[in-house]
Amino acid sequence: MCRWLAYFLLSSVWMTDNCVVSFTPSSVSVKSKFSTSELYTETVSSSIKSEDDTSSSLKRDRYVATNRFAVRSGKECKFEQRWAKRKSRLATLDGFKYFHLMRRVDSNDGSYVHGDDDVSILGNYVSFTVWEKKSHFSAWRKGDAFKEAHGGTSIGAFVSTLVNSAIVLKGAPRPAFYDGLMVQSTEPESIPQLVDGWRNLEYPEDSILPEECFVACNQFFVPFENSNAFEQRWANRESALKECSGFVGFSMLRRDIRSNKGHGTVPVDTDIEPTYVSTAIWKDRASFQSWKDGKAFSKSHGAAKQGTSPPSNKPLWSKPPTPVFYEGTLVITTKDGI
Repeated sequence: MCRWLAYFLLSSVWMTDNCVVSFTPSSVSVKSKFSTSELYTETVSSSIKSEDDTSSSLKRDRYVATNRFAVRSGKECKFEQRWAKRKSRLATLDGFKYFHLMRRVDSNDGSYVHGDDDVSILGNYVSFTVWEKKSHFSAWRKGDAFKEAHGGTSIGAFVSTLVNSAIVLKGAPRPAFYDGLMVQSTEPESIPQLVDGWRNLEYPEDSILPEECFVACNQFFVPFENSNAFEQRWANRESALKECSGFVGFSMLRRDIRSNKGHGTVPVDTDIEPTYVSTAIWKDRASFQSWKDGKAFSKSHGAAKQGTSPPSNKPLWSKPPTPVFYEGTLVITTKDGI
């Protein structure tokens, strides 16, 4: 315990939600053990940046802030309880669109991935917040709402947070920020009950929170020089996601490397960290599986839209994509969705 407390104090770091109080940069080298499989992703169309941008990269539709937590085995309930009990006025803030807390699951049997191994060091839990604009996120990060959600500014609260974090987490959380591209969304069937901008729910004392959505991601390791071609290949393919039962929302997440400055993120090692992550949110696992087994999946992974040139067969990534799956809980959404 003393060793962990000393580590956190020397690093001057506490990162909850999607940001940090302060940070001393360091790099982590983790050998990937992910297996590859077919791409469980969907493609959508999007517009191109305006004439003031000479590049051909896609414009940002949303700004997505995440934080990845390596939660120790047996500490999942404690970690989730802390999130359920926290005070936050997130949903009342300008530009807020969507939030959920994700716990990583095995793609086959639904078992939980713990944070005690190298596979999970980059996050077996992820907080996921969608903002309309990056400026909305920055305003929250610098405002009183951020301080309130993180226990205030007193030394006692800060030290207490560090101690509790060392017990539950393996290492410091790792924030990552993204441009949300090619966003698609449906209007939610219902809006969860909130009190002052945060969930008001009955939560179990000795078990994890109930699953409220299922999230299918695919991690792409795309070199910078291939980024425009990668985005165009996705933009030129068709999508029928909104026609699928149980579909909630989709975005291709492009890593915002520039956000390192001022927000406490660590240097990005593209051999470990994906530069793009396709993220599809479904009502439940059954809805995702129904889409994957249906015609919409086959169509979206076939030819490009009519009138476009067929894409090159040459891979645009440095290593095969990695599918990752999560259960989402503590969902907070606006009436128009993501």
